[in-house]
Amino acid sequence: MTDLTPVETAVAPVARAAGSRGDFSVVAELLPYLRPYLGRILLALAMVLAAKLLNLAVPMVLKRIVDGLNVAPSLLVLPVALLVAYGAARIGTTLFGELRQIVFARVMARTSREVTLRVFRHLHGLSLKFHLGRRTGGVARDVERGGTAITDLLDWTLYSIVPVILEVSLVTAVLVWNYDWRFACVTLATLLAYGAWTFTVTEWRTRYYRASVEADTRANERAVDSLLNYETVKYFNNEAHEAARYDDNLRALENARVKSTKTLAVLNLGQSAIVAIGVTAMMWLAARGVVAGELTVGDLVLVNAYLLQLSAPLNMLGMMYREVKQSLTNMERLFGLMDERQDVRDAADAVALAPSRPRVRFEQVRFGYDPRREILRGIDFEIAAGGTVAVVGHSGSGKSTLARLLYRFYDVDAGRITVDGHDLRELTQSSLRGAIGIVPQDTVLFNDSIYYNIRYGRPEASREDVEAAARAAHIHDFIAALPDGYDTAVGERGLKLSGGEKQRVAIARALLKNPSILIFDEATSALDSKSERAIQAELDRISVGRTTLVIAHRLSTVMGADQILVMDAGRIVERGEHGELLRRGGVYAQMWMLQQREAEAGAEVAG
Repeated sequence: MTDLTPVETAVAPVARAAGSRGDFSVVAELLPYLRPYLGRILLALAMVLAAKLLNLAVPMVLKRIVDGLNVAPSLLVLPVALLVAYGAARIGTTLFGELRQIVFARVMARTSREVTLRVFRHLHGLSLKFHLGRRTGGVARDVERGGTAITDLLDWTLYSIVPVILEVSLVTAVLVWNYDWRFACVTLATLLAYGAWTFTVTEWRTRYYRASVEADTRANERAVDSLLNYETVKYFNNEAHEAARYDDNLRALENARVKSTKTLAVLNLGQSAIVAIGVTAMMWLAARGVVAGELTVGDLVLVNAYLLQLSAPLNMLGMMYREVKQSLTNMERLFGLMDERQDVRDAADAVALAPSRPRVRFEQVRFGYDPRREILRGIDFEIAAGGTVAVVGHSGSGKSTLARLLYRFYDVDAGRITVDGHDLRELTQSSLRGAIGIVPQDTVLFNDSIYYNIRYGRPEASREDVEAAARAAHIHDFIAALPDGYDTAVGERGLKLSGGEKQRVAIARALLKNPSILIFDEATSALDSKSERAIQAELDRISVGRTTLVIAHRLSTVMGADQILVMDAGRIVERGEHGELLRRGGVYAQMWMLQQREAEAGAEVAG
């Protein structure tokens, strides 16, 4: 066990967390999703019963055939009816087995879909805090395995475990009814010994499966994280470093899987020994009965046939139980995602924000991503209906946090933010975010076409609307010149486009949404001076009549704002119009002079 110790040590906290939800709790959480399909489930169970009854009849018919043939050759008559019944019973067993699968297939697929969709919705409902703290690859892996585990659990339960239990019960009843009680005792003893060994060893092995699941999740997280940051890896020539880190995770996964395989061999060996002993004891009893004249050759064939029928599912019982336990483990992790608390949620009496030209106000807002480090310290300002407020300041002063709070990605620690007098916590998140459009500083696009990414601002928009938004963002001509036009794929996170092109797509997307509140978070930071002037003029035009918050570093882009706020260390240190702030000669004036000198120096170098 020494080769697995690092794995078990590394995953112990997570394994304990996953194990905190018991198997019965997982099943209880799944039951509400199955209730609408109770009729299908009962019908499938009826098919299982019919198949097992026909399967039970096969050895009985075979016994009659053998006994019927055990006569003098001169008296031998081919038992046609019995042969037909034998064939019909075997066909019927297969028929009802397949009908069961047809009836139950929809239940498995629909249940898996509904649970996975609910988890997906829940993940989107969690705050930004959760997503910034979790690795996407690991979450995606847990969702994928959990969705598959639901199908596997239902499949193994109805297709394997229930039929095995039913078959063992029926065979035991037939043996007790037709033969000596010792046949039933041997059957039950074999089954009990097999079950005890299987359950005990499988419970012991579960820890190693948990370790392999956790190691697999970590390896997937590492792979996805590395591939998403492909360019950074190339910039620093760190392919070998990334491969080494990935191999560390793969080594942990390898050790966990090796230990799991070793323990599986122990499980299988014990199961085979128990079944072999039970089968031998049954055949010995039957053979002794034939020799003593108490049983016919047909009885021996019947007992042997039942043993063959039972030995196969008994040999699979360990695998069935193992698969069920593994499915329950994976479902624990899936439902564990549902346990993640929604930090930001709608109040029970939340109201929808009415479409309007809203007034936005920050009232003594205090906030920190970490309770130990406050980011905003008593922020207080108002954006009039249809007005524009610009926020400037050095990096880390808290400017972008204002946009995140207005979107209600987080709730404020103190104070409040209102829209038309409504505290954001009194509004539904959907209506609030539906009223806001943003052009972020770091534009991330879906790995799809340019058309899809622009249309994402309003998925029901027509192609004419999309192209109109692209023209307004001064990117239509560029798109039209591409070989595939609007169908051009932008690549993972939009990496096939330049920073300026991605930002124009983001501007077009925001324009298409046609929101009543606009946020420009360094909206022209990736553009050259000429393009910036053209886009800025367009942004000024579309912001007319809309309540607009501009977060900027280049002061030249905020000169026309109704009010300019200068932030430093989470506080507003100056506020006023452009000309007024310059006359004061304070922080804003110093920033303006510095940027003017940089612009002049850049112009001289270019000249």
